[in-house]
Amino acid sequence: MNLIRKILIPVDFSAYSRNALNYAFSFSQEIEAEIYTIYVVEPLIFPADFSMGQISIPAMDVDTTERAKNELSTFIDNVLGQNNQVKTVIKTGKPFVEINETAAELDIDLIIIASHGHTGVEHLFFGGTAEKVVRKAPCPVLTLREPIKGFKYKG
Repeated sequence: MNLIRKILIPVDFSAYSRNALNYAFSFSQEIEAEIYTIYVVEPLIFPADFSMGQISIPAMDVDTTERAKNELSTFIDNVLGQNNQVKTVIKTGKPFVEINETAAELDIDLIIIASHGHTGVEHLFFGGTAEKVVRKAPCPVLTLREPIKGFKYKG
């Protein structure tokens, strides 16, 4: 009985997520699981004025989402080759929230996410998505930190 049928891999187009995608794809082939990738577009928010607060520009968000779909598709093809059977999801919002909500919506069995390994002040400004996903995820999470033990990069 296969307990892991669906795997979600958050992608941010970094070398870390490239390696995590490669690892997850190899892992999924061993256990015959489906792969879903997710890229989260953080909304463009501009200050309007002091009376209205911040506003989001919807037209720009639509253009950004379409561009993200194309970039994600190209990224996956470059990492795994074409005809790879990977499903893609594009969301807009806070990355850890959207990753966890998507995992729940798609009934994901495992999230495989790259950890950039930031510490201290660097962690405060750049890190934390993987940590927040781990704390709030509706399923088990496998975090990968470079170098990935037992994994040889194929690219």
